[in-house]
Amino acid sequence: MTSSGSDPIPETPAWPGEFSRALRRFSRYLTSERGRSEHTVRAYESDVAQLLNYALAVGVRTLDGIDLGVLRGWLGELSAAGLARSTLARRAATARSFTGWALREELISTDPAIRLRAPKREGTLPAVLRAGQIGELFEALAAATGDGEPVAIRDLALVELLYATGIRVGELTGLDIDDLNPERRTLTVIGKGNKERTVPYGQPAAAAVDDWLRRGRPALATAESGSALFLGRRGRRVDQRQIRSVVSRLFAALGDTGATGPHALRHTAATHLLDGGADLRAVQEILGHSSLATTQLYTHVSVDRLKASYQQAHPRA
Repeated sequence: MTSSGSDPIPETPAWPGEFSRALRRFSRYLTSERGRSEHTVRAYESDVAQLLNYALAVGVRTLDGIDLGVLRGWLGELSAAGLARSTLARRAATARSFTGWALREELISTDPAIRLRAPKREGTLPAVLRAGQIGELFEALAAATGDGEPVAIRDLALVELLYATGIRVGELTGLDIDDLNPERRTLTVIGKGNKERTVPYGQPAAAAVDDWLRRGRPALATAESGSALFLGRRGRRVDQRQIRSVVSRLFAALGDTGATGPHALRHTAATHLLDGGADLRAVQEILGHSSLATTQLYTHVSVDRLKASYQQAHPRA
C-alpha cells in the first residue's frame, strides 16, 4: 500500500482488509477534498496506522471496535513512551479527524473520539533571532557570494526571501519564477489548504533574488529545471532538505541561538514585524494563518522580549 507520496503507509502484515481500505480512502480524502500537502498526508497516515496497529494489538479487528477505551489506551501507551504533550495532542487531533471522517462515510456507527481529551500543548514560545544575529547571518551569506559561486548566490536569495516574507519552507520550494512580481516586490504563494496569498518583500531580498536570476540560476539551469525559482546543484527544483541544511549550517555558525530550521526564520520575521509596530491582522495575512489566535502567539514573544529588556535595564525592575 502506498500513500499520496512515495513512502509506504506503515502497517502490519496481519492488517484486516477493512483497515487498509479505510486508510487508503482517508488519504485520498485528505489530498483531494481537504487539499493537504503531501508531507501532512504522510503524517496523518503514519499516526492513523499506529492507532490501527495498537487496536489490532489489543484484539480489535474492525473499525467499529475502536472505542473510547482503545483511543485512551493508545494515547496512554504513547505517553508512557515519553512522547511530548504537543505530540500527544497532535495524535489525538488525528484520531478525531479519522473517526469523524469514518462516521460521515458510515464506516462506523458512532464517533468514539467525541469525548477524547488529550494533554494541552506546552506553552513554549518559538525561538527567534535578534536583529543583530540576523545581521551577522546575512553578512556571512553576502561574503560567500563574492566569487560568484551559484549556490552561494542562491543561498543568500532564498534566506533573504524566507526572512523577508515569513513564508513556509514548503511554500518557498514551490515558487516559480512567474510567482514573483519584481516591480511591486511581491510574490504569490500557495499555502495550506491550497489557499493563495500575496506577500510583499523588501529591497535587500529583491536585490538578492535579482542577482540569483542574473548570475546564479542560469549557471545551474538544465532542461529539467522548468520554471522553478530555486534550483539545486543538479538543476532540479530545490527541496526542503537542502534548504534545511543551509539554514542549519547558518544557525550553527551563530552559536547557541535556540533557533532550529527554516521555521525559525518565519518566527523571527513575524516577531520583528510586530516589534516594529505592524498590525496583527496584517501579519496574519502575510503568514497565511487561518486563525488570528495563531498569530497572537508572536505578540507573547514580543512582550516577553520587552520584559526581558526591562528587567535587564531598569534599575528598579
